[in-house]
Amino acid sequence: MNNSEPNTREELACPTSEAGRQGLRPGRGMGPGFRAWQRFKANRPAMFSSIFLLLLLAAVLAWPMILAISGSAFARSHGPDELSGLQFAAPDAHHWFGTDVLGRDVFSRTLYGARISLLVGVFGAGVSLVIGVLWGALAGYAGGRLDGLLMRTVDVLYSLPSVIFVIVLITTVGERVRQMPWILKSPILEGWLRIGFLFLGLGAVSWLTMARIVRGQVLSLRTRAFVEASRALGAGGGRILFRHIIPNILGVAITYTALTLPSIILYESFLSYLGLGVQPPMASWGSLISEGVFQINPIRIYWWLIVFPGGALSATRRWLAGCLEGQGSINP
Repeated sequence: MNNSEPNTREELACPTSEAGRQGLRPGRGMGPGFRAWQRFKANRPAMFSSIFLLLLLAAVLAWPMILAISGSAFARSHGPDELSGLQFAAPDAHHWFGTDVLGRDVFSRTLYGARISLLVGVFGAGVSLVIGVLWGALAGYAGGRLDGLLMRTVDVLYSLPSVIFVIVLITTVGERVRQMPWILKSPILEGWLRIGFLFLGLGAVSWLTMARIVRGQVLSLRTRAFVEASRALGAGGGRILFRHIIPNILGVAITYTALTLPSIILYESFLSYLGLGVQPPMASWGSLISEGVFQINPIRIYWWLIVFPGGALSATRRWLAGCLEGQGSINP
């Protein structure tokens, strides 16, 4: 005990050790969470990406409140759905991102489009997490014929083009549901129903790799000593699966879910660009890019209608990738 304390102090005082480089004092906490945060802070791309994402989320959440408290004149000229006579106004001090064909402020529409794109990405990734974890855990724990049946189903779904599957789902099932009389009477409900099908469709094609990863983790855990001990004490299969195995694979599952988030955002933008996703007057980054491309003509190109929504989409995907690069520094 007497020998370990001086060694710890010498290590903390050593400028070449991790604790010494961080300037930690003896007695301060050095738990796993603290060490992970220190390693994440040392990863500059991950830190910069996290800061930019936080700024984007703050702008998305704060802009509606700014419009509400700034006065009716500012709200009328900068509201995302407010029409004006300034069609195709170039970016200036009044309209930072310019205006579109109806005189609407592109900056406001880009921030409001971020809400839809990020919402679809988060909920789609959540659907992928739930389906993939349950499917892969059941296949890995059950084994035998059930495992073979479930994983052959995954192989068949892998052979289908994922984007085409989502398009077929939206154009067939989605159109039938939208033709119901009580939905036709409410355009707002119809718009949110389309977004709901985006949640389900994009999540339904993003869980296949998740299921394979989870199955491999479960196969390695089901023969571990703590699982055998639970089984010897009389625990059933469901209790072992949900109380012991799945909690031990959630770290891997959540990490892969974060990897699918940028892809789902890109899928949603692509579908909205094709006119199969978010419909006017609602906006997403993909629908804004589609509106900008539609206004291209041989006489003049209104570049701000494409550059700003497309730049927001590309930058957000890059920032998300930068945050995921920090996962390696947390778990080296």
